Amino acid sequence: MMSRFSLLVLVAALVAVPGCTEQSADDGPAYVVETIDTPPGLIPEVGGLDVMPDGRLVGVFHRGEVMIYNAETQEWNVFAQGLHDPLGVKAVSNHEVLVTQRPELTRLTDTDRDGKAERYDTVTDDFGMSGNYHEFAFGPAEGPNGDLFISLNTASKFAGVWDIMRGPFDPEGRPGRMYAAVPYRGWVMRYHPASDSLEPFASGFRSPNGLVFDQKGRLFATDNQGDWLGTSKLYHVQQDHFYGHPQSLVWEEGFDDIQPLDLPVPVLNTMRTRASVLFPQGILANSPTQPVIDTTGGQFGPFEGQMLIGEMNHPRILRVMLEEVDGAMQGAVTTLIDSSTAHDSRPLRIGNNRLAFGPDGTLWVGQTDHGWPGDQGLQRVRWTGGTPTEVAEMTLTKEGFDLHFTKPVQPETVRPDSAVQFTRYYYEYHQEYGSDQMDVQSVPVTDVEVSPDRRTVSVALGELVSGYVYQMDLHGVTAADGTPIAHPTLYYTLNRLRQ
Repeated sequence: MMSRFSLLVLVAALVAVPGCTEQSADDGPAYVVETIDTPPGLIPEVGGLDVMPDGRLVGVFHRGEVMIYNAETQEWNVFAQGLHDPLGVKAVSNHEVLVTQRPELTRLTDTDRDGKAERYDTVTDDFGMSGNYHEFAFGPAEGPNGDLFISLNTASKFAGVWDIMRGPFDPEGRPGRMYAAVPYRGWVMRYHPASDSLEPFASGFRSPNGLVFDQKGRLFATDNQGDWLGTSKLYHVQQDHFYGHPQSLVWEEGFDDIQPLDLPVPVLNTMRTRASVLFPQGILANSPTQPVIDTTGGQFGPFEGQMLIGEMNHPRILRVMLEEVDGAMQGAVTTLIDSSTAHDSRPLRIGNNRLAFGPDGTLWVGQTDHGWPGDQGLQRVRWTGGTPTEVAEMTLTKEGFDLHFTKPVQPETVRPDSAVQFTRYYYEYHQEYGSDQMDVQSVPVTDVEVSPDRRTVSVALGELVSGYVYQMDLHGVTAADGTPIAHPTLYYTLNRLRQ
């Protein structure tokens, strides 16, 4: 709970925030990162970000504050306070927001238009709480028909449950490193506004710290490496599907008196829906967070329609290139911004927990270090107008992959013998925490062909096998203007072969 002194300092700072921004080094010529000052007295552990219809930013913070930032005046004001570990926010209007806090989904309304919420209404709290510290709640994401989706973290064996709980306790959900002793831990939930009801939607998640709908109305969720997750993942979330973390099955219909951990791994493996994208652990990402879709109409660069995802442990924003192959979502991931390789500084911090696009096409990035390696604060990423030399799309073919570039490539640099190298591996599905890369093998490149417009390079491989991550490293490839590929390593998750 915020102390009286902290609150006074925070309130006193509302009008007089210096509001200055720190112009930082860039990540190549295409993007620059600014650091936004936050009010004195606020511990800026960002749990959620969204943008109101009038362009103001609304942020929720770990200590329970809901703050609004006006980028034009560079002023903050307190919209609400006293919430319990809020980890998601959705702006409904300029006077109303939805916040997912640990015990409930809450509607906050500024009824008298004075800039502060007077009404705190419970939308739904129809899920269990054992008191375990790890039972976070994320969201909401709004579906195409107005339904709201939240996700519920599993509990941790490194802390127990309290004597007084909300919801029924099932001892079958208690064993395991991460557990689900109360409903519906490890689930994505759907709230129907019309019927005022919350229902279980999909199961098998460990720590689903990020939900988003794409432009086709498909729901996606990130999940973090741990027990039963060999590496971190991006799931295409579909109703009644199971995604692999077993303890949530305690709350699945038909699983009465069944201990999910007693089910053989091959059985669980046939039950689960595989991830659309795997994030190689320690190489690319350790804890992927909030996904957003670039719907800026080109204001944020040449990746319109693609998914961007924050990362906690590295100073990175990830860029995901999805495609549907034989009915399954899969695709490639690389970095959009990677400040660990930027010139001589780290303009983008770590702890990138929440992302939101502003109406001017800038990307707001909120950071936290609460419980994870990270930083605190708020940054903003702007596209400078320059076109980065990147692989814009990586698509599967029957023979290998087509690489679509943001600029024409210099054909002489696409050397058949060395310009493109592939390695494949997979991650074990098992109860243990994480997984090594398994069955690591080089994949021979048998042919490379540059299209007449020099924007596409078709790569033929000696073999394509489903169930593997295909890591591609480009060496020495440049654009026709001589610029090198900004981020030359991509990771394609191959679930289905193209027929």
